Amino acid sequence: MKLTEYAEEQYGIAKLPEDAAYAMAYVPFQQEDFKAFSPEQGYMLGTMFQELNKPFCGSGCGDADD
Repeated sequence: MKLTEYAEEQYGIAKLPEDAAYAMAYVPFQQEDFKAFSPEQGYMLGTMFQELNKPFCGSGCGDADD
């Protein structure tokens, strides 16, 4: 059983609220089957967890000129 399933079954806590409002920050539960960076990569990127690696690109993120 995954952690999110356990939390929902045992405590009635869903991954995200059913009535999630726009412009509100929600942090889902970390999954047990995560992919991790090596310690060296994690140190350089600021996180060991690949799904949490969200580099800030500023306003140029995704531009054709990048």
